[in-house]
Amino acid sequence: MSIQAVIFDMDGVLVDSEACWYRAAVSFAGEAGKTWTEMDHHACMGNASEEWARYMREHLDLLLSLEDITAKVTRRVQAQYEQHLPLLPGAVQAVHAAASAYKVALASGSPSELIDQVMNLTGLNKVFGAIVTGDAVKRGKPAPDIYLEAARRIGTSPSRCVGVEDSLNGIRSLRAAGMFVIAVPSPSYPLPQEALDTADVALPSLRDFSVKLVQSLS
Repeated sequence: MSIQAVIFDMDGVLVDSEACWYRAAVSFAGEAGKTWTEMDHHACMGNASEEWARYMREHLDLLLSLEDITAKVTRRVQAQYEQHLPLLPGAVQAVHAAASAYKVALASGSPSELIDQVMNLTGLNKVFGAIVTGDAVKRGKPAPDIYLEAARRIGTSPSRCVGVEDSLNGIRSLRAAGMFVIAVPSPSYPLPQEALDTADVALPSLRDFSVKLVQSLS
């Protein structure tokens, strides 16, 4: 069966956001007199907002609501994006290349206001046929819900979709959805070997993405 669609994650795939999220979480935790480590960050990579906020509340023993935690950390990331949007090399070009031959969608667990900010700054809101946020599904990655919803919205069978991910949770989500997997590890957070072994192909960056590569997966 031939591929009909390419679905992109955002954080760590299109935007080198992991360092921004880490700095935001460290700042937020420090303000509360707590410590946020890189191990904590790895545990939350790829998760939907509610899930990483819950992890943060429990791990840091906070009394804030999940909504307050999400809002406070997200505002710190937005402030960094306003100063400089850290687009990854080849990211925008890869989306346009995919859109020249396939349906394209975005499936990101980031808060919707942050996704809107990135889409407006890049103009990719005019390219993606569907943009699915973590708020739209009950379960975040590694559950398959967000990718299944993206496939549904663009009218494509999951088995004919390719997903582009940088995190272990994201790759697990794609596999659970029955999709092909292109792994593009975030520069600052390499993937464990088990994730690379699970992917159909691993790229050093989206500069190496091409329609021909997608065609080779089917």
